Amino acid sequence: MKRNIIAWALFSAVLILSSCASKRAVVAVKQPDNTVQPKVETGMSQDLKALSFVQKVSDQRVYAQNIVGNMSFSVKTGDKNISAPGSIHMRKDKVIRLQVFIPLLGSEVGRVEFTPDYVLVIDRLHKEYVKADYSQLDFLKNNGLSFYSLQAFFWNMLLVPGQQNVSEPDLKNFSVDLNSTGSTIPVSLKNGNITYRWNANKANGQILSSIVNYVSSNHGQSTLTWNYQRFMPVGVKQFPALQTIDFMTTATTTKKQGQVILDIDQVTTDSNWDELTTVSDRYRKIEVKDILSKLFNF
Repeated sequence: MKRNIIAWALFSAVLILSSCASKRAVVAVKQPDNTVQPKVETGMSQDLKALSFVQKVSDQRVYAQNIVGNMSFSVKTGDKNISAPGSIHMRKDKVIRLQVFIPLLGSEVGRVEFTPDYVLVIDRLHKEYVKADYSQLDFLKNNGLSFYSLQAFFWNMLLVPGQQNVSEPDLKNFSVDLNSTGSTIPVSLKNGNITYRWNANKANGQILSSIVNYVSSNHGQSTLTWNYQRFMPVGVKQFPALQTIDFMTTATTTKKQGQVILDIDQVTTDSNWDELTTVSDRYRKIEVKDILSKLFNF
């Protein structure tokens, strides 16, 4: 039973993590922008001050190509509160992989793998898997999820819906509340029914939380709040080793909400790992609706 609970936790996380909304669009590949950040001069206009701060926020992104670490993985949803050991492997613009293990034994229970082209969910206990592109998964398709948007949340970066990277010209499209009191400054971007907000440290521009709010007359309201804590050095930049993701939606028949906590014990840039998972022929491919049925009837 304990193993089934852990497997259920992993698949619940897919629903929560996959529900961050962004508009679906053709993605144009762009190279990272290394423009030098301008200094804020006395007498600078409010528009230039705002642009300078957005540039500071954008420049906090980690330069490393790989982020790897062992972690404690927790899911809270409904009356369930489940924790298990796990690991995270991310290669920029290529893959985001979450794995969950049986406590003490260390055997893998399952994994979720996001790539630019598809989502792969593997249930090791029942030797079953789901592999589908984003348009095949209703809970992704309805929110217009893009891999690069999800990557931005995991990597603690700004995003522009439908784009692989945030380019220098894109920065002027962000709104900045320079009059905000407290230790953070909100940076926001509106795209159709979706509003993105990043609360950045007023002093250094580090993103401390990302909030996505989606409001639709047809699909209700969904809110994703991604909090970042315990920053660790990765090269000359900082990466949040503790990430807490809260999600609420009224797009379903009944209101649903949940929380995923990724608590990474040590962040490395190890590149010695396989980029993509190959599923064994012994595993049975199942339909998305079947795995969701298991989730909601557990």
